[in-house]
Amino acid sequence: MNTNDQKESTVGALSGLTVLDLSRILAGPTATQLLGDLGAEIIKIERPGKGDDTRAWGPPFLKDAEGKDTEESAYYLSSNRNKQSVAINLASEEGRELIRQLADGADILVENFKVGDLARYGLDYEALSQRNPRLIYCSISGFGQTGPYAPRAGYDFLVQGMGGIMSITGDPLDHPQSTGPMKVGVGIADVMCGMYATVGILAALEARHKSDAGQHIDISLLDSQIAWLVNQGTSYLVSGETPVPLGNGHPTIVPYETFPASDKAFILAVGNDGQFSKFCAAAGAGHLSADERFARNVDRVRNRHVLIPILRELTRQKSAAEWIEQLEDAGVPCGPINAIPDVFADPQVQHREMKLEMPHPTSGSGTVPLIGNPLKLSKTPIQYNRPPPVRAADTRSVLASKLHLSDEEMAELAEGGVIEDRKI
Repeated sequence: MNTNDQKESTVGALSGLTVLDLSRILAGPTATQLLGDLGAEIIKIERPGKGDDTRAWGPPFLKDAEGKDTEESAYYLSSNRNKQSVAINLASEEGRELIRQLADGADILVENFKVGDLARYGLDYEALSQRNPRLIYCSISGFGQTGPYAPRAGYDFLVQGMGGIMSITGDPLDHPQSTGPMKVGVGIADVMCGMYATVGILAALEARHKSDAGQHIDISLLDSQIAWLVNQGTSYLVSGETPVPLGNGHPTIVPYETFPASDKAFILAVGNDGQFSKFCAAAGAGHLSADERFARNVDRVRNRHVLIPILRELTRQKSAAEWIEQLEDAGVPCGPINAIPDVFADPQVQHREMKLEMPHPTSGSGTVPLIGNPLKLSKTPIQYNRPPPVRAADTRSVLASKLHLSDEEMAELAEGGVIEDRKI
């Protein structure tokens, strides 16, 4: 899909809303990118000369026409489209006053500073909501605005460890090659916190429709991480038993994991007793579904140590492709284990437009490849109007349109180090 296929005049679900984005790294930018995809105007505030921390988190970086690295890392590009970049120095009072004035006209503010930092600057919710009572102010932090850990900095890796997900991820502890607790391969605590933040913001918008008042949203990485322990966390609360890592196995469904074929592994995801019976018939092992040790899922879970080795011997008799074709025809959930290149080459993924190209001013090819938004809205479709911005690319246009600053005023601010005015 090319962004030129969508006209900028398309009205998004959140069109008309302005978001002042004081966040960086991943949780906050995930939330604001999603709001931008839905049509909101996103004004991303960055540090002059440096910008979002993730701009330096590479390689890889986007390449220019000469094949050299640009300042745009793949990490930064992943969560910053549909935004305008305005570089303002918050260490200066003049810069802080610019932020206050921008917040006066904003509907939403998202920030992930350490607890108390923005209060020292007069940019906290209490200060800004007095000027703009309709402001929805979302604070994202490692551990929340209250509690004994509130002052600590929070990072995804730390929170995956503290929040329990690492303790149930990886090979079984008695596996001969177990490396112990394992983090998820992407910053999932950050991403899920951003998703929860977006839900909170949308809920606050709906509440504002009724009261005409904004509110403060306090969301933390740790709280979010614990919330998405879902069935594993609740299993502990109900049983008192500590969940353990099961590799690719499922704690309460069997067989529901990877199995070896004659050439490579594939996924078998039997969700009920009927599917297990169909699998056994397809595998020429109907006696297994009639065995009282395996007939019901509850029995298969209790006897997994007996059943799984038997199934592994069966699955080694055919290739992964043969199993997938046969089991799909039989109505048994199964599938391949794709590497990332396989994902984007998949015809279903291509049909759903989960990869897109957007024009980019510093890219040697003229475009930048990005992952698409999964939301498919029939009346207010997702918009891809702006590529992830080059640092400070929109300082002049935003300050002119929002605060009516003249060229002379902006030149003076730039000379004083208050803003960065960068022509791309």
